[in-house]
Amino acid sequence: MIASQNMKILNHMQKIGGITSWEAIMGYGITRLSARIKDLKDVGHSILGVWETNDKTKKKYKRYFVVK
Repeated sequence: MIASQNMKILNHMQKIGGITSWEAIMGYGITRLSARIKDLKDVGHSILGVWETNDKTKKKYKRYFVVK
């Protein structure tokens, strides 16, 4: 199951662009995005996390991207 979650996240980043925890939860039911990102990094994928701020709530979150 973890391997399939990793593939969903990797495919999302490659086809759509970055992914946030909220997008992972809502789109795929994946609640531990940072753990899945670590899994992907551990097998050699180059992934960058960029902090963003919600304009309305001022809350910060991280968006992850595959570095080509």
